Amino acid sequence: MSKQQPKTVGITNKRNYACITQNITFTENAMSKQAKTLNTAELRRVLDYVATRKHSLRNRAMLLTTHYAGLRVGEVAALRYSDVVDANGEIRTEVHLAAHQTKNKHARTVFLNEKLRKELQQYASVVKPKCPNAKLFYSQKKASDGFTANTLTQFFHYLYKRVGLDGASSHSGRRTFITNLAARGVGVRVLMSLAGHRNISTTQAYIDVNDDMKRKAVELA
Repeated sequence: MSKQQPKTVGITNKRNYACITQNITFTENAMSKQAKTLNTAELRRVLDYVATRKHSLRNRAMLLTTHYAGLRVGEVAALRYSDVVDANGEIRTEVHLAAHQTKNKHARTVFLNEKLRKELQQYASVVKPKCPNAKLFYSQKKASDGFTANTLTQFFHYLYKRVGLDGASSHSGRRTFITNLAARGVGVRVLMSLAGHRNISTTQAYIDVNDDMKRKAVELA
């Protein structure tokens, strides 16, 4: 795990900050290695919790963008309104991420399924920034250009913690996305492309093999 100290975004209480820096380093690489994958019931628990809190429409859309499209937290934070919503106010079927919006600095296309497009359409019908180049997901902090990768990583960490899902992090949605597709028989090369990975071994490390997958596998013998 990186020894780099996390930024003190939104943390003003010195005692709380000391506790956080002792136990947590908010970097995507650290969170991704052992991030918990969520089953349907666990994802429902998170969504039910989100529904009871402020900014529920935004938070639900951000959460499901990681689970239904497999975006990295930094990519979610980098999304602009015009990346996702066209001039007619409709959700695009494909989102083109520029190199500066991705972790590995390689532009790629993200495909949005029908479930996610419906979620984002509901969000976009309510949240309409004056400038189409504004961040898709606003931050409630004044004079802020939306979330950063760091602040959104923190957001997901505390969201899952409050729901009581130990081991879940900002990378859980991405790992769940890849694992679920693998369980449905999607080939690893397709998964690699969808995830924006540069080699297959990285993608394979994301797949969380569970007992249900093994039960289904042996039935194919």
